[in-house]
Amino acid sequence: MKKVLLTAALTLAALGASAQNWPEKPVTLVVPFPPGGSTDQVARAIGPRLTEKFKQSFLVDNKPGATGTIGATFVQRAPADGYTFLVTSLGPLVIVPHLLKSLPYDPTKDFDFITVAVQSPNVLVVPASSPHKSVADVVAHLKAHPNKMSFASAGNGSSDHLTAELFWQQTGTQGVHIPYKGGAPAHTDLIGNQVDASFQNVNSVIQYIKAGKMRPLAITSPKRSPVLPDVPTLAEAGVKNVEVASWQAIVAPKGLPPAVRQKAHAAFVEALNDPKVKDQFVSIGFEMVTNTPEEFAAFQRKEYDRWKTVIQTGKISID
Repeated sequence: MKKVLLTAALTLAALGASAQNWPEKPVTLVVPFPPGGSTDQVARAIGPRLTEKFKQSFLVDNKPGATGTIGATFVQRAPADGYTFLVTSLGPLVIVPHLLKSLPYDPTKDFDFITVAVQSPNVLVVPASSPHKSVADVVAHLKAHPNKMSFASAGNGSSDHLTAELFWQQTGTQGVHIPYKGGAPAHTDLIGNQVDASFQNVNSVIQYIKAGKMRPLAITSPKRSPVLPDVPTLAEAGVKNVEVASWQAIVAPKGLPPAVRQKAHAAFVEALNDPKVKDQFVSIGFEMVTNTPEEFAAFQRKEYDRWKTVIQTGKISID
């Protein structure tokens, strides 16, 4: 018995020393999407700050495919030692699980939640030449012409797709979903008047709005955005309960030693709050979140249940 207790004590001491010295080798930040998107931007913004702080490399590894589940599965199967993290959007954690019949991981049980890094509301935009000047115009048109008005998205199950679905459900209307392979081609066709409308992340279309190529009608946040102060919220425009934010977050394989999790959380939050990083994201419409692991876990559960209801009500599937 004494030998067992001694072994346990030595093991705990070793884990404590390991946590204290973390990181002792390069750390991988897995992004489950191609380079260039919002999630990739978050990882590449904080990586150099963490590298500088710890004098260990924090390397971004893009593992795209299967709506983010390839990268998420890779991290879920990695050792829970603090050397592999997933920097992801909300998709693999709260949306895709309800769109696929089977998933290699359970997003509610198979990860340690570190922090939600940033979030960005969506904005309802139409081409600059659109006859629709307000949300009321859009709703009236949808009601007068069901299944005629097209809404572009970055793909089936994307935040912009599901925001449109939620908007239709809350207004008792129905548009036509036009999925694209990413946000860029959706933006191009919207500007070119090939589609009628879209709910897009503010940060991804702010440059087109400021250039006069897209007309913003309403934003999906509880309050107006500092980068679009003249654009009303959907609630102000008369549509309730469509408060949506696309968010990026950091998780680890389940079972991270508590001391490593605590140290990693503090490091990620510090990097995100670096003035240059913060200014970079806030200037294009992001809001900094940097919540605690406990707050993130509660938030993930709430978002998971919310999008499950939207997806089931809309009978949406990508299988």
